[in-house]
Amino acid sequence: MATDYPAAASISWPRRHPGKLLLAVIVVLWMAFGAPVNPAFVALLEWSPALASGFGQNIVISLLAIALGSVAGLMIGALSASPFRVARLPARIWVQVFRNAPWLVLIYFTTYVFPFELHIGTTWIAFPDWVKVTLGLALPASANVAEVFRGAMASIPDTQWEASRSLAFTRGQIVRSIILPQCFKRMLPPWMNLYAVITMGTALASLVGVHDLIDTAQIASNTVNRTGFTVLIYFSVLGLFFAWCYPISRLTQRLERRYAFS
Repeated sequence: MATDYPAAASISWPRRHPGKLLLAVIVVLWMAFGAPVNPAFVALLEWSPALASGFGQNIVISLLAIALGSVAGLMIGALSASPFRVARLPARIWVQVFRNAPWLVLIYFTTYVFPFELHIGTTWIAFPDWVKVTLGLALPASANVAEVFRGAMASIPDTQWEASRSLAFTRGQIVRSIILPQCFKRMLPPWMNLYAVITMGTALASLVGVHDLIDTAQIASNTVNRTGFTVLIYFSVLGLFFAWCYPISRLTQRLERRYAFS
């Protein structure tokens, strides 16, 4: 008599438990390349402080980019929801341009369009490349936040607007007291997902000379010049980005279920 095996459950396990799958891969690679007697593992320990410092640069860029993009995006989103066409048109052009522009092109654009130094009076102030990368990532972030904000406002039922007007609320009072509190709850999950994407986009910073995690890994790989170490260090880079972004993804899913609406 044939025996039924839980094939479907075993196939779906990696998708339901990506953290456990990553841990299993880490263990396998550690056994292959990272045993303490292996020079690749020793070299990785020596380069760990530099890798942590480089990843800190990525985190700073991502936090500033999402902060600037959120502030600008909320203002642009408010304009795109304006009843006046003269205000909606520039906002919609901004959203369409920067949502559909390649991020690398925007990073190169901000890197070379801004000067390397700012002249204020008799003082010259350096304009570092990581700030330019931050501005380059803030542009698509602002466009995406604006679209998220506009969609959140559009999802509010028209009956709430009509009921508020019947109570003699002004448009500003309706937006501040009734619409915005609901919008922010609905915006939070996609906003967090956007931040995770922005964090992964900071890996492009090394292409314009920013000393971030990827740049540090490249220097380490060229310095040690061992195949085992190269595999190990780039897998460590993957692990760092995963360790930062995966909890955000899980929290986003939890918030989506909590703030689910029909």
